[in-house]
Amino acid sequence: MAKITFVDHEGERREVEVDSGLSVMEAATSNLVPGILADCGGACACATCHVILDEEWVDKVNAPSEDEQSMLEFVSEVTPTSRLSCQVFVADELDGLVVHTPEVQG
Repeated sequence: MAKITFVDHEGERREVEVDSGLSVMEAATSNLVPGILADCGGACACATCHVILDEEWVDKVNAPSEDEQSMLEFVSEVTPTSRLSCQVFVADELDGLVVHTPEVQG
């Protein structure tokens, strides 16, 4: 189990506990975290679960697939640490992960 902190575009923080093996998107939707729309339900077929990782976590999460990188091209506020939260999978080593939700999804 890991604790993930979601920070919205206004700086409000919400910490949730997540079982290993779930995606960050699943953690957000099951805990009603605002800012994660997840229109495709985690199929990596949209960009409505975009998050921005804190720099220190980029090398600690699983690497993005080619499909994810392609979908990130549709994100309006893409950054070097942008990810689709449906493609970031929780592991015990990610305890303390901090992700930011953008003001606008997609």
